[in-house]
Amino acid sequence: MTNFTIMEIMVPLSEYATVRQGATLLDAVLALEKAQEEFEHYQYRHRAILVLDGDRRVVGKLSQLDVLRALEPSATNDAALKQLMRFGFSTEFIRGFRKQQRLQADPLENLCAKAGGLMVEDFMQTPSEGEYVEVDASLDIAIHQLVAGDHLSLLVTQGDAIVGILRLTDVFAAVFHLMKEYQLT
Repeated sequence: MTNFTIMEIMVPLSEYATVRQGATLLDAVLALEKAQEEFEHYQYRHRAILVLDGDRRVVGKLSQLDVLRALEPSATNDAALKQLMRFGFSTEFIRGFRKQQRLQADPLENLCAKAGGLMVEDFMQTPSEGEYVEVDASLDIAIHQLVAGDHLSLLVTQGDAIVGILRLTDVFAAVFHLMKEYQLT
């Protein structure tokens, strides 16, 4: 019977896509592309970039969705949208309003060109307390944290240092392997 440990299935920090604070979104996307090309851990590619401070400590995570958020039209009408939602306008009406905003915005090519120069700090997510797991914690603890916090990954710590990232996709692969193993024995 196989018994997976967090150390066995995590991605070491040295193999993960990272950028320094002050990097642009283009720098982050290029780092992600490079890490995906070099990484062969199972068949799943990286879906986020870790943001490091000057001391190489993780201070944030930039997901693919965070990068796409940078392409959204300006938030000038967000207050109006919140008011509309509060007054009970339908999701369909609000979707139409957003679509109208999108049609009036710059073409995608211009949005991409502008977004490439934006700073990662403006779009990254700062890890919450529940997004850390000790390297020697049990896999069931990590599963609980992923599920309870609705996280796609956890930062793996060893003492005060972040040593890797535990991705939902790798935990799922390990659980899937265990399920098959138990069914065949």
